Amino acid sequence: MFFSELSKYFEQIEKNSSRLEITRILAELFKKLNAQEIAKVVYLLQGRVGPAYEGIDFGMAERTIIKSAMSALNIDRSYFEKEFKKSGDLGITVENFKKLYTSFEEKDMEVLVVFDFFYRLATASGNGSQDVKVSLLSQLIRQLDPLSGRYLVRLPTGIIRLGFSDMTILDAYSWMLKGDKSLRPVIETAYHVRPDLGFIGKTLKEEGLSGLDKIGPEIFTPIIMMKAERMSSAEEIIKQIGKCLVEPKFDGFRLQVHYKKGKVKLFSRSLEDVTFMYPDIVEGVKNEVKADELIIEGEAIGYNPKTGEFLPFQETVQRKRKYNIGEKAIEVPLKLFAFELLFLNGRNFIKLPFIERRQALEKVTVKNSDISKQIIVVDHQEEVDKEIRLEEIFDHAIAKKLEGVIAKKIDGIYQPGARGWNWIKYKRSYSSKINDTIDCLVMGYDFGKGKRTDFGLGAFLVGVLDKDEFVTVAKIGTGLTDEEWKELKVKSEKLIVKEKPKNYSVDKLTECDIWISPEIVVEIKADEITKSPTHTAGLALRFPRLERFRDDKKPQETTTLKEVEKMYQTQSK
Repeated sequence: MFFSELSKYFEQIEKNSSRLEITRILAELFKKLNAQEIAKVVYLLQGRVGPAYEGIDFGMAERTIIKSAMSALNIDRSYFEKEFKKSGDLGITVENFKKLYTSFEEKDMEVLVVFDFFYRLATASGNGSQDVKVSLLSQLIRQLDPLSGRYLVRLPTGIIRLGFSDMTILDAYSWMLKGDKSLRPVIETAYHVRPDLGFIGKTLKEEGLSGLDKIGPEIFTPIIMMKAERMSSAEEIIKQIGKCLVEPKFDGFRLQVHYKKGKVKLFSRSLEDVTFMYPDIVEGVKNEVKADELIIEGEAIGYNPKTGEFLPFQETVQRKRKYNIGEKAIEVPLKLFAFELLFLNGRNFIKLPFIERRQALEKVTVKNSDISKQIIVVDHQEEVDKEIRLEEIFDHAIAKKLEGVIAKKIDGIYQPGARGWNWIKYKRSYSSKINDTIDCLVMGYDFGKGKRTDFGLGAFLVGVLDKDEFVTVAKIGTGLTDEEWKELKVKSEKLIVKEKPKNYSVDKLTECDIWISPEIVVEIKADEITKSPTHTAGLALRFPRLERFRDDKKPQETTTLKEVEKMYQTQSK
């Protein structure tokens, strides 16, 4: 396929707000692409040149892209910026100039050739790399048609996002194969183990649906982490899963550890490669894990080396940083409490019962009794089938200042990306009617008044996930410290968009002054859930307040509307 034809599909998607119609357009596009093309096109549709977990960034600021466009079109800066100011859209500005000034170099280029340009641009590094990036983008702008020019300059800015999620692409794969979305669950299961949409598309093109059966854990490719259900009493838990193993729930941050032949990679819940942030955990894995290759999961907790006591989350989270890492590692050392084994020495453990995964984990790491070690298997008590015993274990965990416990079904499998009844989270109760916090997406904000004019925002709108869109549950204007307001403002500034994203469902009465793209996840505590005629979830959080920012979570990991509805029903009881 030529890039000019791909640009026409970009334009069709951009003009459409219907998810069903976008899915249909994507499916039509995917049918026309061959196996090599589909992988590359899917990355470009997401504004990337590879899967998200590889973390390859274009590394081009807007001013650098403007420099590329001026060089390509041989236009004076003041003239270019004057026209750019009129449209406010860099892509439209370049497209308009391309219509005025045709180039003798203009020709059509195949998608794979254009992708290669972008890959070289994104991976250029070292001295002179910015000049290389400018040169490559300028060459593309000169050679391609006006409509292509619109999208060429949007790609490196990350504004290519066309209002659909990974899940829409999975639906489109199903439509490509069968003309409906009935195959989505099968495709999504494979995606949760191998979260690389390009790879999934290429596999479907080459081998069809049966090719997905071969997909299993791959060392150094993160697996989307399993989630726990929530319950508010031991009685409910025993009734739901019967006899179970109970583990303490630590208040740290979750890591997935990949190890092979002396090399270690650490991934966060959001699939970000965070290896460089935690050198102490990396060394612990190298020195203490007994395996040739493995994938394990655990909770990283800060501790006081003098007293041996664990630190609260607010102190542990200080380790999530990109600078002064060595210094902070001494100040806040970590231990990793391992609780899951997914892959060991070539063998896939995901579908095996939890008890077998647990036994294998104990053989490759040390038990909780040896607290001097860096990597420790989470301790568990006996097999529990009586609610009174589960309550005793829970009370003991709370007395040790832990968050609560996780009850695990003894024969339960590991379900990547899913929230099933194999794990049940039982956290300490609060004085309010709601026994748990809610992870919400920040969708936009209103300008501040009075003191908050200093922060630039006075209230922010949050929502939860309902299938493929975000529905609102609260607008929060109180309960944040000055530092938290400032942090929210800084995080938001990079994400501001001119129009409300297509996957936001918002009532006119709750619309925001400023919209931001779906990136920021926050943990919210509320006193109660009530019915609401103005919030699109149909429910609202009463007296909502910020608990913390969840940088470790992706937008797709926010609490779902179904979960909020269940919390509302439980609260009513």
